[in-house]
Amino acid sequence: MTDTALKESGSVEGVTEALNAAAVERLAIGEPVWLRERREHAWGTYEQIPMPTTRLEEWRYTDLRKKLDLDGLRLSETEAVADDPSAWPLRLRETMEQDQTASGHIVLIDGHVVHTDIHPTLAEQGVVLDSLHDALDSHPELVQKYLGSVVPAEDGKFEALNMALWADGIFVYVPSNVRLEMPIRVTRWISEAGAAYFSRVLIVADPHSQVSYVDEIVSEDFDSQTLTSSAVELVAGEGAVVQYVKVQRAGRGTFVQSSQRTLAGRDARIDTLNVGLGASVHRVDLNAKLLGPGANSEMLGLYFGDGDQHFDFNTSQDHTEPNTGSDLLYKGALDGNSRAVFRGVIRVFPGAQRTDAYQTNRNLLLSPGARADSLPNLEIEADDVKCSHGATIGELDAEAKFYLMSRGLDQVQAERLVVLGFLGEVLAKLPLGGVVDKVTGVIEEKLAQGG
Repeated sequence: MTDTALKESGSVEGVTEALNAAAVERLAIGEPVWLRERREHAWGTYEQIPMPTTRLEEWRYTDLRKKLDLDGLRLSETEAVADDPSAWPLRLRETMEQDQTASGHIVLIDGHVVHTDIHPTLAEQGVVLDSLHDALDSHPELVQKYLGSVVPAEDGKFEALNMALWADGIFVYVPSNVRLEMPIRVTRWISEAGAAYFSRVLIVADPHSQVSYVDEIVSEDFDSQTLTSSAVELVAGEGAVVQYVKVQRAGRGTFVQSSQRTLAGRDARIDTLNVGLGASVHRVDLNAKLLGPGANSEMLGLYFGDGDQHFDFNTSQDHTEPNTGSDLLYKGALDGNSRAVFRGVIRVFPGAQRTDAYQTNRNLLLSPGARADSLPNLEIEADDVKCSHGATIGELDAEAKFYLMSRGLDQVQAERLVVLGFLGEVLAKLPLGGVVDKVTGVIEEKLAQGG
């Protein structure tokens, strides 16, 4: 959708519209009939699904009655700004300075795609990096085939709401045998307090292609609750390799919700890394489906909480075919009165023999008020498998800290090295340029503030 269309669609009954059926109708103006029907179906599904409560296992430790007020939110009222970096917020520009080396860039400001670029050689090879709305016109067959099929509205309350109300998103398509040597960089900036932002990411990698994608969200702190909701659909064809990284650095007052689904075909590999550093509440629902023999997925997570931050990661590894593998490692450090919840399940379906699957969650508590809950699970319906899960919750290693202090470091320096060493294992497994430096810098800032 063009900037003009966005402005025109936002003018119906004003753009301060609440999250309701009228908002769905407004967003559907000018869209294909099939998309309008999917939005309407999703809204109907949303109205039928009750709000999750702590009675549900998946939400036992995140009470939405206390954490989120959907009725108090409205759709963002900002319009798309010009593609002029000099006019963008300073922090947004600073965030992007480390992202120059890339196959392409996308910038979203307040939910609108305002800038897109891709290396000319890749464009000539058929690689597509575009606004999801623009892709409705340029690649309608692909978008119609996959949009909402990987993360369907029926998956849950938030998934239905996102499908009904998404305003814009990102579409990536990589043709067969094309390999992107550098990552695609996406930077999101949100500025409007009390607003709700809904977006989608659709990445389709054809057989034997390769793509890395880094998506970062940043904002200032908000004085009233702000919601950002994303649905991420990753599809890897036979022998394809997809790396997906989400770096969450939103300001306090933000509720960040993300539904992520990955489909890995025969001999394909999809690796994911979720980094949680900002926001007041951060919820991720990640499901990896290994759909063909030889399919593999590495699922990584890293989080650092302080103050009263709340992180909730809900993961599942579904092995439906024989000879597939997955390995999950989520590690977090918690300071102040912050809290983390990890809930994961490895599911091995009947006939999925010779599955090789692992799941590990480790938490480091840096203060008496911090808390972590870890619930790993196995559901195995095949008899020739290698599966294990484990979880640890511990305090800062006193012996390691003492050793470092005996070598001349002060207490703050010693704690910094221990924490960075603990979390560094995750970053070392997917060392994309710029990501490690950014994440390490934010962790160091948090440690300095805590000290």
